[in-house]
Amino acid sequence: MNANVEAAWAALEELTDPEIPVISLRELGILRDVRPAADGGLEVVITPTYSGCPAMGQIEDDVRAALHHAGIAARVFTQLSPAWTTDWMSDAGKEKLRAYGIAPPHRTPPGSSVVRFISKPASAETVPCPHCGSGHTVESSHFGSTACKALYKCLDCQEPFDYFKPY
Repeated sequence: MNANVEAAWAALEELTDPEIPVISLRELGILRDVRPAADGGLEVVITPTYSGCPAMGQIEDDVRAALHHAGIAARVFTQLSPAWTTDWMSDAGKEKLRAYGIAPPHRTPPGSSVVRFISKPASAETVPCPHCGSGHTVESSHFGSTACKALYKCLDCQEPFDYFKPY
């Protein structure tokens, strides 16, 4: 790997999501690539969790600031295709979500599409409570603290929690 690329990855490694500060951009799957550019510079590719994600401006600013602080010149590109999927989250990132009180997403079923034109019937999959581990949970609202999460409630410990919806 190119030494500049390695230095850029190292500078970006600890950047966290502005909405979920316990998970890094890399663990979340937003930080997609650091690559040499044709002109000899570097390019950093980020992909939003969804196209209207309000945190992307802050994420781009954070990436630029971290690289500037490390003395690395790079261009930051937001790439929408392929669309981000929760399958890009690392297992370590999912565990950090659980420990923070957010139920991590289930794996997306093989062959499912990010684009859905009609509503699917409710999934039989249980969303375990990140606080007590109970599977006795219900969805309170399809939208939680952000559009990419749903609000759930555990019927055993009575705690509300976000569930990161699979995409």
